Amino acid sequence: MAETPSAPAQGTAAAKVRLTGVDAARGLALLAMMAIHILPAVNDDAEPTLAWSLFAGRGVALFALLAGLSLALSSGGFRRLGGPQLTAARAGIAVRAGIITVIGLLLGYLAIEAQVILAYYGVMFLLALPLLRLSVRPLMCLAGSIALLIPFLMQGLRDYLPDPGEEQPTFTGLFTHFDATAAQLLLTGVYPALPWMAFICAGLAIGRLDLRSRRVQTGLFAGGVGLTLLTTLASAFLLGPGGGRESLEELNGDEAAVNDILVWGPDPTLPTDSWWWLAGLAPYSSTPLAILNTIGISVAVLAALLLLGQWARPALSPLAALGSMTLTLYTGHLLLLATGLLADSPEISMIVQVTLLTSFALVWTRRRGQGPLEHLVSMAVKRVRTGVLARTGSAPGSAARRPAHRKHGARAQHNPEHGHHRADARDPDPPLSGP
Repeated sequence: MAETPSAPAQGTAAAKVRLTGVDAARGLALLAMMAIHILPAVNDDAEPTLAWSLFAGRGVALFALLAGLSLALSSGGFRRLGGPQLTAARAGIAVRAGIITVIGLLLGYLAIEAQVILAYYGVMFLLALPLLRLSVRPLMCLAGSIALLIPFLMQGLRDYLPDPGEEQPTFTGLFTHFDATAAQLLLTGVYPALPWMAFICAGLAIGRLDLRSRRVQTGLFAGGVGLTLLTTLASAFLLGPGGGRESLEELNGDEAAVNDILVWGPDPTLPTDSWWWLAGLAPYSSTPLAILNTIGISVAVLAALLLLGQWARPALSPLAALGSMTLTLYTGHLLLLATGLLADSPEISMIVQVTLLTSFALVWTRRRGQGPLEHLVSMAVKRVRTGVLARTGSAPGSAARRPAHRKHGARAQHNPEHGHHRADARDPDPPLSGP
């Protein structure tokens, strides 16, 4: 693994060791979400476009998995925190969740078709607080259990829950229709927090591994590809030879309507007239197989970029720059959408937005480090964590000062990967760039 110190940043903690692959994965997820928001979903033959086929439901799933990974790193990485350090980490994550939720609820007022995910992320962060002490195996078991069981609970309860409609979660909805907004954030929305906790748990588990290890990286890649293939074959069998699609067509009496849901996803929720809907892989459907399939894809993409980051770091630097400040850039992207800029020329709009955001990210990271919103969130988190540690009588850097194995300590000093996350992950407050 080549070795290079990270570039200093003015006004920030300089020379932070970072993982290019993590930031590049987050940058790729941002681009995938932008493509879904901007580019056409249907071509002239009424078929899904390449952008829809590649990115629908997958970019946002990668974001969610990386959010869980970031939570793991902020709570010790593969050396889990405990005692006052863990209490401080939980307090900081709770503050982060609150700020992200506020931003998401405010962005919900924008007149855009894109669904804002930030409020859902804030809820997921809060739900993750009790899970920060778990190790890899329990987290993976929990991720699988949530993916397999919660969608059935969601499907069974949907007829008894308030209809979310087409409204985004906002402060207005929270105060005037709390029950509907709470149900939307947890179970009936586009990114329901309860089933999507499978992504958070999977990301937490990955964050408990030594991501600098090539063996870990190749293992993640193989596991991600295997899970993707397994779930794809399982869905094909259940809907084909298993009789699922035929049953749905008989029940609905309309082959085209069934195909639309299985290809384009629910609008906004799956029908509740048959359990066979849960055998599909439709984007944004939050079915068991769809969740596991996108977890597999996300893990494989992350592992591939971690492997590439060992020898192709310069080539990944634009993606890594985007991924280092996704909260800022995602917010900027939604604001640009609200202006209607080049709405009649989606391809040109995509090029313009990618160029603007990438240029901003490259210039800002070289001069200032963290993105503007990331810096504000990080300051608030550090203040709260420092206060918690002070009340418990623990020094802020006590976790980092614990003796470490010589092997890991030496590697942490020279890890080459630039990216958002510190490779060592022992710092009690590594900055989290993504929503």
